[in-house]
Amino acid sequence: MRLLLIRHGDPDYEIDSLTEKGWREAEYLAEMLSKQDIDYFYSSPCGRASDTASVTLQKMNREAEVLPWLREFDIFINRPDCPDRKRIPWDWLPQDWTQEPRYYRNDEWFESECMVESDVGGEYRKVAEQFDELLAKHGYRRDGGIYRAERPNHDTIALFCHFGVGSVLLSHLWNVSPMVVWHGFCAQTSSVTTVVTEERREGIASFRMLAFGDTSHLYVHDEEPSFAARFCECYYDDTRHD
Repeated sequence: MRLLLIRHGDPDYEIDSLTEKGWREAEYLAEMLSKQDIDYFYSSPCGRASDTASVTLQKMNREAEVLPWLREFDIFINRPDCPDRKRIPWDWLPQDWTQEPRYYRNDEWFESECMVESDVGGEYRKVAEQFDELLAKHGYRRDGGIYRAERPNHDTIALFCHFGVGSVLLSHLWNVSPMVVWHGFCAQTSSVTTVVTEERREGIASFRMLAFGDTSHLYVHDEEPSFAARFCECYYDDTRHD
């Protein structure tokens, strides 16, 4: 089975939709996806993701099932580096979050005071459980750190969602802390991450990433990827610092 984790196009967060650039990204994305055999489509209920999906769905004359748990993982916490307001549990300054060894551990990252206070671990588990229910529906049932291939297949499943929740899904598949994925990877807008099953022994499957954050559909149209997901490459750059 092949999973396509697709981040929404360049967002206009004020109206929960896309910017003019975001709509172009969605068009170029649809052009690429429409050339593939995709068996199932799922979408976040958030406007920026469903709008991105709508372009592909219209082009392919298909429909997507909306999954509430695919919405952005926007659980807010009292981050120690932001005492004035609650913030999402990613985009921390590296000199801050890396000081806590538990954040690197799959079974402990949610035990810090600020994570416990907002029950981030509980929300993570809810998403992971519903993700596993979806995978079981498509033939792969979670069993500890692997998946039982009860109905192995070559289906392709597209999920239109967000960076935060997409990282949650990947960390669950790989049995690693989401803190590492949130802070070590950058999925640019409209990018496609491809994960496939590997069944090296009959009935036992794992998921392996073939490509992360692919934006080749933009480059073939000479469209520069949005900087929306990134921070300044050098401190003196006139780009986003926080």
